[in-house]
Amino acid sequence: MTETDLHPDALRALLDGRHGDPFAVLGPHDTASGRILRVLLPGALAVTAEGEGEAVSLHPVAEGLFEGRCPAGSYRLRIQWREAVQVTEDPYAFPPLLGELDLHLLSEGAHRDIGHCLGAHPTVIEGVPGVRFAVWAPNARRVSVVGTFNSWDGRRHPMRLRHEAGVWEIFIPRLEPGAIYKYELLDPNGSVLPLKADPVAWRTEAPPATGSIVADTGAICALRTPPPQQDPADLPISVYEVHAGSWMRGDGNRELGWEELGDRLIPYVTGMGFTHVEFLPIMSHPFGGSWGYQPLGQYAPHAPFGPPEHFARLVERCHEAGLGVILDWVPAHFPTDAHGMAHFDGTALYEHADPREGFHQDWNTLIYNLGRREVRNFLIGSALHWLETYGIDALRVDAVASMLYRDYSRAQGEWVPNIHGGRENLESISFLQELSAIIAERCPGKLLIAEESTAFPGVTRKARDGGLGFDFKWNMGWMHDTLHYMEQDPVYRQYQHGGMTFGIVYAYSERFMLPLSHDEVVHGKGSLIRKMPGDDWQKFANLRAYLSFMWTHPGKKLLFMGGEFGQWREWNHDTSLDWHLLDEPRHAGLQRLVRDLNGLYREHPALHALDCDPAGFRWVVLDDSQNSVFAFLRLGPEGSAPMLVVCNFTPVPRQGYRLGAPLGGAWAEVFNSDAAVYGGANGGNGGMVHATAEPCHGLDHSLALELPGLSTLVLTPMER
Repeated sequence: MTETDLHPDALRALLDGRHGDPFAVLGPHDTASGRILRVLLPGALAVTAEGEGEAVSLHPVAEGLFEGRCPAGSYRLRIQWREAVQVTEDPYAFPPLLGELDLHLLSEGAHRDIGHCLGAHPTVIEGVPGVRFAVWAPNARRVSVVGTFNSWDGRRHPMRLRHEAGVWEIFIPRLEPGAIYKYELLDPNGSVLPLKADPVAWRTEAPPATGSIVADTGAICALRTPPPQQDPADLPISVYEVHAGSWMRGDGNRELGWEELGDRLIPYVTGMGFTHVEFLPIMSHPFGGSWGYQPLGQYAPHAPFGPPEHFARLVERCHEAGLGVILDWVPAHFPTDAHGMAHFDGTALYEHADPREGFHQDWNTLIYNLGRREVRNFLIGSALHWLETYGIDALRVDAVASMLYRDYSRAQGEWVPNIHGGRENLESISFLQELSAIIAERCPGKLLIAEESTAFPGVTRKARDGGLGFDFKWNMGWMHDTLHYMEQDPVYRQYQHGGMTFGIVYAYSERFMLPLSHDEVVHGKGSLIRKMPGDDWQKFANLRAYLSFMWTHPGKKLLFMGGEFGQWREWNHDTSLDWHLLDEPRHAGLQRLVRDLNGLYREHPALHALDCDPAGFRWVVLDDSQNSVFAFLRLGPEGSAPMLVVCNFTPVPRQGYRLGAPLGGAWAEVFNSDAAVYGGANGGNGGMVHATAEPCHGLDHSLALELPGLSTLVLTPMER
């Protein structure tokens, strides 16, 4: 061993992997005796620095530490390992990587392209290909990139700290996409933490493995589509909600990858007439039983379905087929897995330190500290990553109610009031307003949808006007009330009449989407068809009538997979839907009904154009609780035909049932849920009925209709 002029403390810290500023001692350095080169390569047998026309042998000065004269100009290292020779550039010869603007924006929590700034990115620096790494860990004493490329040895690639932003960075030459890596961190006390996955990784290993993978980020590029010219409130939006892992499976219960899923899912959803497909969270998550709602990889598609570029291609194929893509997105909480963001740098970095603010008792998860600008930046960057990099059309934000209130699901004394002593979570409210404003500015035409179950005001009011800025809110009240009504034996529905009418009282207080989601067909709640009362025939008739009521009611539509054909079982995320049921006529008939409802909804402006405007709705029969009959008009823009909707929610047919109509003459029965093609008894009005000049229900004309039992009819004036 030769002598070194390194201070003994610095030498010891370097060899022990405790040095917090490796670039100060490794790489080329000017000294009084000339330019020297120092490299730390534990396990190397010999190292030579090869410059232009010369090769300099570096001398071992300690275990794994080599030092010697630095060749003039650029150089490469020839490293003799026990089994092989490696030739590469020196990571410690490269200058700082992140620019001053990046650092400033990161420190301010205002970097809108954090997915390209932090994480692992293949790049070329000074003509050398490799991978640039950057990670936020302001309280760590040391951070290293580790992987198979350095034998998972944290002494090999310690990173440079950019103090201005608390970000550590390094460029590793010659590393390529596909490399598996993690970060090794020393906490503020100098203890080694469990290896951490990269919070901003674009690709991860499939569980149960927990590593991050260097993604081929250049292969992931969204096709830019022009934003819609209309307000989305005026458009037909019909969403098919899908769990990617269980919609359909291959032989041996094998999950389909993105490519194979696209081959089957896209033609099915478009053939059913839906406008959008919504995926339960596809962000990387360690536990499949969470259905994706406990994600750790907020920038990475879930690995078991394939690499990120395959997911990007799936989105592109959806767009080519005219299908919008919505992702469930979870900024409310994250799991406690040791390899994740929990105590990432040895401190409560992403989460609140106080469990009364930072631990979610319902889900045993950690709550993001949205009062910290860097955490807000991380999450807003994630949202923009999916919308801009992958071209996603909308994000449905999960568990908004849990974000809005500090006492959500907490007993007295288990929560911390806000600065005014109240229960509202002011930091979360501010975050959601900032999120919606940034998306509206950067991604015009992209939608933000709230799963929010309280009466919090202004969820869909613009952020600049004091609202949260969402485009739509799930109408959980409508869903609960109407499902409760439908679960009743028809004999008793007269006593629950308000369950079907109350939704109109507040229907225009927000811009609503009507959801029959995955949450309603799990945990012992039963499938949609199982919720319906009566024998099998009545169950199908009830569900046909109910879905028809939903599709004609004000509000955009969402239906979870399997509901469209009447799956008997509750949803099980570990198995495919029961597609064999479509061999039975009643199930196939229900599927056809949903397909035709989508066509009706898209074809007639009265059923969608004024969904969020009270001018688009008028009750005709509101109070016939004894017969459980409802009738209403849907009205569209000037020049569009009105639609008269009549529901009979008892199995008793009603003969000669008279109700008002705005126009006289012939009315076409354009839809009948009791039609034989849907599995019904084919009752109804033969496709047409005439309105006479007999005033009724405050309208100048009226119709005498036959209402089949457990049915919904839709009529519209015939062209004159």
